[in-house]
Amino acid sequence: MATVYTETPARLGPVRQTYARQEDFPHVARAFVEVSRVVRETGLMQRTPRFYAFVAAGIALAFGGAITGFILFGDSWYQLLIAAGLGIIFTQVAFLAHEAAHRQILSSGPANDRLARILAAGVVGISYAWWDSKHSRHHANPNRVGKDPDIEVDTISFLEEDAVQARGLRRMITRKQGWLFFPLLTLEGLNLHYLGIKHLAGRAPVKGRWTEIGLLAARFAVVLTPIFVLLPLGKAAAFVGVMVAVFGVYMGASFAPNHKGMAVIAPDARLDFFSKQVHTSRNIRGGWWATWLMGGLNYQVEHHLFPSMSRLHLGRASEIVREFCDTHDVPYTETSLWRSYAIVIDYLNRVGLAARDPFDCPMVGQYRRA
Repeated sequence: MATVYTETPARLGPVRQTYARQEDFPHVARAFVEVSRVVRETGLMQRTPRFYAFVAAGIALAFGGAITGFILFGDSWYQLLIAAGLGIIFTQVAFLAHEAAHRQILSSGPANDRLARILAAGVVGISYAWWDSKHSRHHANPNRVGKDPDIEVDTISFLEEDAVQARGLRRMITRKQGWLFFPLLTLEGLNLHYLGIKHLAGRAPVKGRWTEIGLLAARFAVVLTPIFVLLPLGKAAAFVGVMVAVFGVYMGASFAPNHKGMAVIAPDARLDFFSKQVHTSRNIRGGWWATWLMGGLNYQVEHHLFPSMSRLHLGRASEIVREFCDTHDVPYTETSLWRSYAIVIDYLNRVGLAARDPFDCPMVGQYRRA
């Protein structure tokens, strides 16, 4: 039985964050060839079209139910329940777009790209070109300073060096950013829409720019027009606010546990693929319900090792990877969903200490960290 490591982050205190270096990890690249062979021979890299057809049908039924409820509720504040439901449904579609982008659903790369673009821009309302570029860089270098865009500052500071540079309102937020993390996620849906549009409006070359602009325009027209036509302005605004807020919180709550609070890799460290992916990723316990809730992101270790693997096979792959890690004395990090949130909050608060007034009383600071 594999040894599963549930991490408790070390206290950083007021000193500058220390990054993990190459010598901190054993080199296991050759041995990983063996675990890859076992995974392929077990058939876990095969496509699962029936499974994804079932998921797509379920999402279509959910959309149908939301539309029916919207019509039946009419001019009622119960519409906010529909808005929350749509926020959840759009997040589930985003999971599918993520899987299509990783070539998990269809048999060819171009077909998966087309599907991902339609789902992301045409249904969810975010730019696939923007997201794909960002996410590809993340997968290549998770939690690596200067390489992973997911740890670059964006209101929240994930590195002490960024927290130190915070000024004004951002500094005030950074000092308590762990506690503010989930409230701020209510704005993340709006942020995702904005960043995608900003990317498409930029001067840099963008593959499929006009296709995505057309998809985004059609998507917002189809979603927003009936809301503002059939509901009074106040209720319509509240409907959109709830829908976008739930979408942002759900997205952030699904992606945040994956890497935040795990090892942060020094920019000059040269690690083998296996070490780089496993030491920076965290799995979430829960089995099938966690897989449904998080779109397979609960098996983050296996997703990073085998990004084109179907969501349906990740659980079986985790058993193989666990055994491999146990044999080679590699920590395999897994925890509960709620514990992962506690770790993320604690980590962000400790990073945020760097934005505190350097003349704060050291004794008070010590008690705050106790």
